[in-house]
Amino acid sequence: MNLPNLLTLIRIILTPLLVILLINGKFVEALIVFTIAGITDGLDGLIARWMRQKTRIGAILDPIADKLLLTSAYVTLAIIGFLPGWLAVTVISRDVIIVFGVLILFLFQGGVEIRPSVLGKITTVAQLGTIFVVLVDHDLGLFSRILPFLYIATALITVISGLHYMYLGAQLLGTDENRAE
Repeated sequence: MNLPNLLTLIRIILTPLLVILLINGKFVEALIVFTIAGITDGLDGLIARWMRQKTRIGAILDPIADKLLLTSAYVTLAIIGFLPGWLAVTVISRDVIIVFGVLILFLFQGGVEIRPSVLGKITTVAQLGTIFVVLVDHDLGLFSRILPFLYIATALITVISGLHYMYLGAQLLGTDENRAE
């Protein structure tokens, strides 16, 4: 196993720990775990490119790890009242739509290369950043005035990114239909 894949697995393992800490009201510890998970998210891809250690399993595990972390964090934070439910639903709906889109492409085309777009990467950073700010704000209260704007910005980026992926998926399916004629 190479280092980037190990970092991805660490992120997967940290996800249930984050949820447990949030449920038990240990927000400083949750912030530390979330920060470590976020750093592994940035490092795994950077190291994979820099050290030429990109692997097929890494290309599959990395987005799964991201979706596990983000979905778990958004659901838990919404349930405990730290995030609005509508934002959690928006984030999770986008991911569900993307997963179903990949499944449809796989079924119709027999294979799909999973590559995040620049907009998708920006969305992930915005979603991670929102959780980070919410957790920091819990103890310090520094961001309470900007949180509503951050929620709206994150939701807009998430929706735009979701629509972008739907467009790309439709384009891929459209080219497949044109070949069949």
